[in-house]
Amino acid sequence: MGFHLPLIFALLSLAAVALANHAAQPAPQLYWNSVLLNTQMPRAISELLHPGLYSTNEEKSTNIMNAVGNGKPTDLIPLGAGYGIQYDRLTDNELHYKNVTLYFFEKDIRPGATMNFQFPRNSNTATFLPRKSAQSIPFSSNKLSEIFNHFSAKPTSVEAKTIKKTIEVCEAPGIKGEEKYCATSLESMVDFSTSKLRTRNVQAISTEVLEKGATMSMHKYTTMPGLKKLAGDKVVVCHKQNYPYAVFYCHVIKPTAAYVLSLKGDDGVKVKAVAVCHLDTSEWNPKHLAFQILKVKPGTIPICHFLPTDHIIWVPNRKSG
Repeated sequence: MGFHLPLIFALLSLAAVALANHAAQPAPQLYWNSVLLNTQMPRAISELLHPGLYSTNEEKSTNIMNAVGNGKPTDLIPLGAGYGIQYDRLTDNELHYKNVTLYFFEKDIRPGATMNFQFPRNSNTATFLPRKSAQSIPFSSNKLSEIFNHFSAKPTSVEAKTIKKTIEVCEAPGIKGEEKYCATSLESMVDFSTSKLRTRNVQAISTEVLEKGATMSMHKYTTMPGLKKLAGDKVVVCHKQNYPYAVFYCHVIKPTAAYVLSLKGDDGVKVKAVAVCHLDTSEWNPKHLAFQILKVKPGTIPICHFLPTDHIIWVPNRKSG
């Protein structure tokens, strides 16, 4: 019996460490691990699970400005919103916002092609709340006074206007053929994405600037060999919104093609980029910025765009059959 005691103690120690690590994980990550057994968490999500502006007990932030942007009117625009609905509601000045998504044709992502682009990060650093905490806070245009009070935002402040704008975007009807949902927690994002893809065997991918300390300024990028088309023509894309805690505008528009490609900047920085190509733009607003840039009309040719670093694409895993 004594011969086996060291082994038993070792196993008990390993079990204790595993339990401690499990307990230390935030609730959203535990949910991810239990539902998405074969899915690696992308950086755009893992970065939002670290302790941030709000604790899990809904402690109010002392700096809501950081959570909803720097106060400029253009911060109300979700960067990289390559779908039509957002641009239906923008002013002429906002349509020409210099950091808005670069649009291009599908042929432009071939190896050796070059484009001038930048991969800015959203100034909204708000992290995820556990689903129960998020559900306890109203998220409705009918409850704005209660929401402003919860986050100590004066109704006439820039912060309040940003909160109101995000809720309006989430409540607005989608374009024809669009299935949309604003996820106020990681758990609800997982549920929506897997339900639309009809499988839990999925990939969740975000654009990543691979070099630490890399600049986010404009550079000339070259597409490197190794272009990969992701599985299926049905994808879920989730765009991070400006809000006091992490909220993502998730939607499905068919048909859509998605690619992962390697880019190399003229400064040597490498980027793992996600490109989304909308194959049917016939229902988009004719004034959409993409048509102005590319000099084409709705429904004539597929239009592509890169996803910013804080947005996520969900696709079925090829192994799921």
